[in-house]
Amino acid sequence: MEYRIEKDTLGEVKVPANVYWGAQTERSRQNFKIGKSDLMPIELIHAMAYIKKAAAWTNYEFGLLSEEKAHLISIVCDEIIEGKLDDQFPLVVWQTGSGTQTNMNVNEVIVNRAQVLAGGKLTDTQKILHPNDDVNKSQSSNDTFPAAMNIAAYKKIVEHTLPALESLKEVLYQKSNEFKKTIKIGRTHLMDAVPLTLGQEFSGYYQQIDNSINYIKVSLNRVRELAIGGTAVGTGLNAPKGFGEKVAEKISSYTGLPFVSSKNKFEALACHDALVELSSSLKRTAIALTKIANDIRLLASGPRCGLGELILPANEPGSSIMPGKVNPTQIEALTMVCAQVIGNDNAIAVGAMSGILELNVYKPLIAKNILHSAQLIGDACISFNEKCLKGLLANENNIKKHLENSLMLVTSLSPVVGYENAAKIAKKAYEENLTLKEAAIKLGLISSEDYDKWVNPENMV
Repeated sequence: MEYRIEKDTLGEVKVPANVYWGAQTERSRQNFKIGKSDLMPIELIHAMAYIKKAAAWTNYEFGLLSEEKAHLISIVCDEIIEGKLDDQFPLVVWQTGSGTQTNMNVNEVIVNRAQVLAGGKLTDTQKILHPNDDVNKSQSSNDTFPAAMNIAAYKKIVEHTLPALESLKEVLYQKSNEFKKTIKIGRTHLMDAVPLTLGQEFSGYYQQIDNSINYIKVSLNRVRELAIGGTAVGTGLNAPKGFGEKVAEKISSYTGLPFVSSKNKFEALACHDALVELSSSLKRTAIALTKIANDIRLLASGPRCGLGELILPANEPGSSIMPGKVNPTQIEALTMVCAQVIGNDNAIAVGAMSGILELNVYKPLIAKNILHSAQLIGDACISFNEKCLKGLLANENNIKKHLENSLMLVTSLSPVVGYENAAKIAKKAYEENLTLKEAAIKLGLISSEDYDKWVNPENMV
């Protein structure tokens, strides 16, 4: 491999000749060979580019950076945001806990790409831009990286996770209407209970997702607050007054999202409570999705020797040895995702509670896991919705059979014959393998006409 020489404050570093990153990126690449596939999320890199672009123009407005330099930085940032330079960010998550090396990775790529765009060469010893003095002007890794975390998480949630959940909610609503006249037996403690409609059952699932969406939206109110302007410890040292507010305003303009400057930069650097809350809302969503998926899995069990009240779409053969078997694969994938999201939340909690004094140094860990959770929930909801839920059918024959066989229809007789007599009817029917009606008449507790009047599932839902 051919190399060029780059320099930082520690000296010279050999860097692959054709890449845009520089000395500090290469040092990190060599020093942290941990989890080579765990690259820093590209969404965070793109978020950093929004910050660098906004910071450049803000520094220009404050008279701290020339228009030429601001323009060059802006052009490269746009390329990064568009994904044109994604292969120039090779660093893994498992690096310094402040994300400093990724911040410098972005700074160095901007410097070297700008050099080439301006007609220079990567090997030039004198660069038009300096990674610290120009691209990082009025900033610190300690405020840019947490700001990027919030930007990336917010964008991922509103552009991917929430739309997927909204689509899932809509189909659940449609199913609750589709099944609204299908009366079935309810179950509590996995035992027969009084009837309800399949539509009512699905309305509960719809409400769970609607509630989850609302909780996520509430948590986003805090995530939109950005740490930029706090610089090293929250005091804003080396940044002009009002810098953070102006940068946040520009980022909001670039993204079309309501980002604002954090009210307290000390809090914004030292902790990540907003992302903890967001992660918690994603965990809550994962718990709701697991409950819904497991209910559907159970109701679709069979098809002949289980409950068999729902019919799953047959997407692929379910077994390599048992011909004709169809498995609830979309449900399995969704519930595995939910388990991972809950695990991610635990990692975020540990990272967030481990911050010390003026800086939380588990930032890359938190960023990786929150973005992973947001991506997974969105992907899994889309897959489950398209490949399972939309094609889900009610097995009317099995539902009717279970309803007619249930002993718990006797509950409607309690107001007529009393709780204890109703219990006697159910017990006799069970022990002698009779219908409830046969048992009630045999005990002399009610006439055939009155039984038909009172035991009507349509009146019980």
